[in-house]
Amino acid sequence: MSADSAFDPDDRRWMGAAIALGERGRGRTAPNPHVGCVIVKDGGVVGRGWTQPGGRPHGEAMALAEAKDEARGATAYITLEPCAHRNGRGPACADLLIDAGVARVVVALGDPDKRTDGLGLARLRAAGIAADVGIGADAAASSLAGFLWRQAIGRPFVTLKLALSIDGKIALPSGESRWITGEDARAHVHGERAKADMILVGRGTYEADRPKLDVRLPGLEERSPRRAILTRGETVEGWTRLGGPEEVFALADVNDLLVEGGSGAASAFLAADLVDRMLIYRAPILVGEGKSALGYVGLTSLADAHRRWALADTRPLGIDRLEVYERVR
Repeated sequence: MSADSAFDPDDRRWMGAAIALGERGRGRTAPNPHVGCVIVKDGGVVGRGWTQPGGRPHGEAMALAEAKDEARGATAYITLEPCAHRNGRGPACADLLIDAGVARVVVALGDPDKRTDGLGLARLRAAGIAADVGIGADAAASSLAGFLWRQAIGRPFVTLKLALSIDGKIALPSGESRWITGEDARAHVHGERAKADMILVGRGTYEADRPKLDVRLPGLEERSPRRAILTRGETVEGWTRLGGPEEVFALADVNDLLVEGGSGAASAFLAADLVDRMLIYRAPILVGEGKSALGYVGLTSLADAHRRWALADTRPLGIDRLEVYERVR
């Protein structure tokens, strides 16, 4: 039995809506989390919000501003524990909810930030507001993985993208690699870019392709992430330089990092065990002799290769297929 089964179906439904709203802010709020909030009264939505670009206003503040007086006596569904700390950029969300007179707060996850961790919920309960925690926890944790990962271990959540042939090649011997996958797969990649705070390629990919690494989906063009290059050479103007994969620990304002190419960068991050999720876009073509997707990835025995990755999802994308793997830790 899942933890969600202890909650009312309506609670699960409204929390799902809050998580979907929070995704609208993904890639634009770091180092803050992208929080979604839905305020419900008498079975209908009276307010909704998500964390805005730059991290403020928070999702709760946006939803309360929309709900206005209708928030009194309502239930607020929030993907992360309301913050308890005050700063110059805005009041604590726990205080906003208390002042608005909500009757109940349903939270998916506690906030691991030591400035809030349990304090937001305690403040709500001390004010006589019913507070439940845990509904939609798995989905919220997946959505907020970048923020949670940075809080737990001090670095972004790293996703590696690879576009491969059936036989695991990324290019012909000549280096030609456009296009291995079709339009549907490429569109999906642009959607992933829109969710990232930063996107990284290796020096070889930069020199060969001079990639823009922008988002070219209608309506999402402004969500192109910051660009980074993995190189021990000179910095490229307008790009963040990482001298090695371990330097991701210095990216204090990045929650989600997308590593998009090429073989050298992918292999370096895998060898350093700094990849948390892999997106493999597999095209129904055979290349034969060509450039392999990966080089040395740090393995010394075949036994070490097993039980490191778990298939989390697979789906068709036009003529291609996406496979999503998560690192087992």
